[in-house]
Amino acid sequence: MKVDQKGHTVTIKDTQGDFNGFVEKVTQQFKTFEKQNVIIDLLSNSEVSENDLKIFLPLSKTHRKAKKSFVIVASDLDFNAVSDKLVVVPSLLEAHDIIEMEEIERDLGF
Repeated sequence: MKVDQKGHTVTIKDTQGDFNGFVEKVTQQFKTFEKQNVIIDLLSNSEVSENDLKIFLPLSKTHRKAKKSFVIVASDLDFNAVSDKLVVVPSLLEAHDIIEMEEIERDLGF
């Protein structure tokens, strides 16, 4: 697991290729990231399915209640099949764009 801090955003990247182990580590260390926007980078793991992403729902819900963004970056998915409660995008650039838009919305009171 690789963690990159950039401003008010933390990017957490799966470096092991073990999806379940990665989810476990992120969950255990979640308190460390709870005051920042989080990007979960799964681009290196091409075997992740739409169904696998549901495991992030509790973390996403907790993070959004704290008025922070939680974005998952994954490729080779049917984005229409992903739960509406998760924000999943195909690139890191889009993830950063989503976070910026959500920050603006929060600043405006939405």
